[in-house]
Amino acid sequence: MGPELQAMQRDDTAHPGMLWVQDGADLWARAPTGGAPACSGCHGEARASMRGVAARYPAWDARNGRPIDLQDRINLCRRTHQHVEPLAYESADLLGLTAFVATQSRGMPIAPPEDPRLAPARREGRALFEARMGQLGLSCAICHDDHWGRHLGAAAIPQGHPTGYPLYRLEWQGMGSLQRRLRNCMSGMRAEPYPFGAPDYIALELYLAERAAPLPVETPALRP
Repeated sequence: MGPELQAMQRDDTAHPGMLWVQDGADLWARAPTGGAPACSGCHGEARASMRGVAARYPAWDARNGRPIDLQDRINLCRRTHQHVEPLAYESADLLGLTAFVATQSRGMPIAPPEDPRLAPARREGRALFEARMGQLGLSCAICHDDHWGRHLGAAAIPQGHPTGYPLYRLEWQGMGSLQRRLRNCMSGMRAEPYPFGAPDYIALELYLAERAAPLPVETPALRP
């Protein structure tokens, strides 16, 4: 990422992703219809109660007996405590609320939970990361472990650390989740992407978080 984009990412007044964060702040404070509490009604000030939360996700959800990521946690809270429908994947509201919560952990080191219940999914995520797939027979590891720092066409190949999601991508002209980025990569390998919310993505997110630790949370990051 060039110096101009780095400077824009550091300047909240110039960063376009902060528009989504502000929308998320509004949603945090807004109670849904039906008398259910707002997020702030249960959790109070996000800058205190949500500090460090995003750095620890994905995490194990005991109620459902499976690992979940941060956007899943938000939707589970909506269903369980606010009694409203979950927000759609990649919707402006879910991206905004997830980005707002994750921004409270900005600068903190990624710290995946040391929970043995996560180990099988994390192993699955590593296997998916290293597996060749699609018509091109590529894997995540071939690009992001073996050839990072080189170029694919005009684009530099990064190490693939998910430190800033949801992030604003100039290519998208908007915010997007890590699952959206993973789907883009799979399409680029001419593989069939999993549907949004698939356990395969959560497994990949778990492995990627372990691989990225202890890099700092950057949400909302800015990328080309």
